[in-house]
Amino acid sequence: MTHFSRLRSWTLLGGAAALGFVLVGQPAQAHGLAHGGLGYGFLHPITGVDHLLLLIGVGAAASYMSAQLLLWGLAGAVLGGLAGVMGFTMPFAEVLAALAISAVALLTLKSHRDGRSPGLAFGGGLVAAAVALHGALHGGEAPADASAFGWWAGALAASVLVSGGSFLLMRRLPLVWTTRLALLLAVLGGALALAPMGVLAR
Repeated sequence: MTHFSRLRSWTLLGGAAALGFVLVGQPAQAHGLAHGGLGYGFLHPITGVDHLLLLIGVGAAASYMSAQLLLWGLAGAVLGGLAGVMGFTMPFAEVLAALAISAVALLTLKSHRDGRSPGLAFGGGLVAAAVALHGALHGGEAPADASAFGWWAGALAASVLVSGGSFLLMRRLPLVWTTRLALLLAVLGGALALAPMGVLAR
């Protein structure tokens, strides 16, 4: 790699990190009672920073380890969404949802360090659990009227688009970009987890 290429790579990574920390400074979650309809559902998972970062992380992890992780993530989303609709709640859910981003990112980093992917059952289980936690938050927010079907269809479409797009993009970029992204996501997940506890408060 030439000096110029390294400089460009680090400049782009620094810009991405700066953007990430700006996003962390915004309201971290789009959590609360959601409005109905396809458009609202589509926007919901991508207007909450924690949901968006997790979807990107799942796509990156799948690009590094196995495309089957996308299916594990889909299964987790369905199960978590159903649990949320049925009233499942968890203490410190916002903090755990943020830590789920770091967990998926650390899975990618561990695979890189070890030079091999973990077993699919372990990696898939971790991804499914992380996505299920976010899905449960979505389920608790989803509209309960006639617009619910459109809302869920929109949320699913956005989630598939972001994770699938991340997967395809990371497959086309040099492998080092996946590990850099994973490192950034691990840090941002930790920052989002600390924010609700006031640790990052001014």
